Amino acid sequence: MIPRGTLKAAIACLGLSLCLIPIEGADRSQRHPESGAASKKKSTTTTTSQGFSTAELVKRVKPSLVVLSTRSRGGSGEGVGTGFVIDPSGLVATSLHVVGESQPVTARLASGETVEVLGLHAFDRHADLAILRVAATNLSALTLGDDISLATGAEVVAMGNPLGLENSVVAGVLSGRRTFDEIEMLQLAIPIEPGNSGGPLVDRSGVVQGIINAKSLLTQNLGFATPVRLLRPLVERPNPIPYTRWIRNRALDPDRWEAFLGARWQQRSGRIQVEGAGNGFGGRAYLLQRGTHLENPYEIRVQVRLDDESGAAGLVFGGDDSGRHYGFYPTGGQLRLTAFEGPEVFDWRILGTVPNPAYRPGDWNLLRVRHEAGHIRCWVNGSEVFSVSEDALKGNRIGLAKFRNTTAEFRDFQSGPNLAPPAPISPELLASLQRAPRELDALSAEDQKVLQERLPEVRTSLAEQARSLEIEAARLRDLATQLHRVQVRNRLVAELNQLEDRVDLARATLLVALHDQPDLDITASEDQIRAWGEELRGRLQGTASDSEKVRALCRFLFEENGFHGSRHDYSNPANSHLNQVLDDREGLPITLSIVFLTVGERAGIQHLHGVPLPGHFLVKYAPPGGDEQLFDVFDGARPLTHSDADELGAQFARVPVRTEGMRPSTKREMIVRMIGNLQSFKERESGAAASLPYADLLVAIVGEPQLEASQRLDRARLRARAGDIKGAREDLTWIVDTAPSGYPLEPIRQMLDRISSDPR
Repeated sequence: MIPRGTLKAAIACLGLSLCLIPIEGADRSQRHPESGAASKKKSTTTTTSQGFSTAELVKRVKPSLVVLSTRSRGGSGEGVGTGFVIDPSGLVATSLHVVGESQPVTARLASGETVEVLGLHAFDRHADLAILRVAATNLSALTLGDDISLATGAEVVAMGNPLGLENSVVAGVLSGRRTFDEIEMLQLAIPIEPGNSGGPLVDRSGVVQGIINAKSLLTQNLGFATPVRLLRPLVERPNPIPYTRWIRNRALDPDRWEAFLGARWQQRSGRIQVEGAGNGFGGRAYLLQRGTHLENPYEIRVQVRLDDESGAAGLVFGGDDSGRHYGFYPTGGQLRLTAFEGPEVFDWRILGTVPNPAYRPGDWNLLRVRHEAGHIRCWVNGSEVFSVSEDALKGNRIGLAKFRNTTAEFRDFQSGPNLAPPAPISPELLASLQRAPRELDALSAEDQKVLQERLPEVRTSLAEQARSLEIEAARLRDLATQLHRVQVRNRLVAELNQLEDRVDLARATLLVALHDQPDLDITASEDQIRAWGEELRGRLQGTASDSEKVRALCRFLFEENGFHGSRHDYSNPANSHLNQVLDDREGLPITLSIVFLTVGERAGIQHLHGVPLPGHFLVKYAPPGGDEQLFDVFDGARPLTHSDADELGAQFARVPVRTEGMRPSTKREMIVRMIGNLQSFKERESGAAASLPYADLLVAIVGEPQLEASQRLDRARLRARAGDIKGAREDLTWIVDTAPSGYPLEPIRQMLDRISSDPR
């Protein structure tokens, strides 16, 4: 169940991407480590038995299309989406995420004319819809339809500006309907691309049935559109707002703040939020307060919270108009004080980087700085972090800064001559709080009066006690998880270190699932595989050849039991956990191959092997002296020739692939490949730190020094991104000291030298 919020948030939770062209420089590739999508042949059909041909539809729809471009306050392009005219008087429908908030939008008509956006005629955050009013009349408008009557399988056409290619068209079908966050979306078998967002989805009569909203990150021919019926109430019951007011909806007050080096700064309910990497070195961006020029001594303070501790964000002080300033901020779970004396990293002086037990990762933290002539003092949550003699920078501008690609929130920014907190709560009152009963009414009137008089300190003390208990509970849960994973890792290593014919592939695969699911009973799944194998073995009594048995295995799994490839939910961990693949009959090429091999083995079928194509995985039946038979189990055990398999592998390798004579995968290699998928999916979904447990597994099981060196190099990358510089150094040092002859060590030494200079 997805928590109710907005359609935009629900789409992100489900591994989809809003179809707005991203900020310049962003990685548009979404390749996954193992794709099951077979090659698709492009349709050249341009006419249908009913309605207009695609060419005729383009001619009718194109005059109504509008190119919508957002830009930053500095004027640089940030994104391109699509809109379409729904009223000749100047109403343009689109997706709300195309319009954005606090960023100006330009509208360019099909004629090439750029027109002013006057305001929002209506918008709906939950449905991610907006209607703009533009300064133009006598426009060519499209007709809004009734999507409820649109049948599954109906032909539809999407038009927009995919990847900035204006007025592009793509045809497909309505493949179904799917509910996201209580909104039924139109599921499309169409190759939607960034830039299509907000564009019209029309049927063969040219009537709008939906508004393009999102594409799948996992497969090419999958997109989603918001039903047109959700747009109709906005037309009939508008909630207009002038555009000048709209772009200030979340914008910073320009009379108070001045932003430098990009990133996206917004303000809402008194809080400042910043997201996206800045243009400075290390993703640096900063914000200076206008009209506040303090004289020493002065203090500043702010509460800050980071969504990713590998980033950094905090206070700026001692600044001037040329970009020179001091910074005090958390980074990688530690606290750092830096003098930024120029734009490059060589101009920066790190005055200190230290841990502090008072810092609370992932939570709000109070940063405070006192800047005196020749001296700087810094605190986090009341605990002093730095007290240094320093007077190189003598500016008097103050503000906020952030680094890397984290999202940070700030609240309660203050400045003044003295911002020291009040005296701490007395030990006596603290003791009375700890002894207090659960219900406040049970306290005496005198005790309640004391607590009310010291309410700010009482609330702080209670919050600190609760936080300490939460931290301890989280620590204990993390310790239990670590112990479990170490035990599973040891069991998996022991299983794979046996001779190849002794390794139980099903058990090894289930141990990977157990790594992620501590309460899993792997015996039940082993029993299921055994039962299927015995059932099939009983049917095959007296069958003439193994070749016939293989065909029977294909029918048993993919026709009778419904196993199939997961095309629309590819990166879901369930597709890599064998117990869930057995329950749901859905999986990836590698896990479906393991089902095929293990059930076949228990049915007594010999000479079955895995074929490790680049980006895909097949199985084959290879009897000694006989002809090999290849099967794509992701596609219902479809038989393939070697030429078919070569072509499929070349799609992902982008170089010629020859499967005839290709060495079969060992059981260890299959497990490594499966864990590699999990690591890649988890890193893309949740970041480097979340994927590290899989990297630990891979380092433990790869089995050869050269492969271990490669896995350690990848783990060093993840550790560095997660802020574990010490761990990254350990892996790089191991490679330099242990890697086999011929391993390219010079680049590793250079990386080790660079990373060793990082004080973390």
